[in-house]
Amino acid sequence: MRRMTAILLLTWFMVTFLCIWFARELDQLHLFGWPVSFYMAAQGTMLIYLAIVAIYIRRMRRIDQLAHREQSHGE
Repeated sequence: MRRMTAILLLTWFMVTFLCIWFARELDQLHLFGWPVSFYMAAQGTMLIYLAIVAIYIRRMRRIDQLAHREQSHGE
């Protein structure tokens, strides 16, 4: 669980940091007629953040279900 949290936090940090650090370089690339830096600022990073939250929620639900099963079998 700690490893997953660390990986998700590292992903969050890298996405945020790299988009800011390489903004000028990303301006040279275009996606659907827009610079990639604009796309990442407007939509891309939010979609990645949403995916991080969804992954975390899904994993925590699975862990809670396993803990509940173990608790009900132990009684």
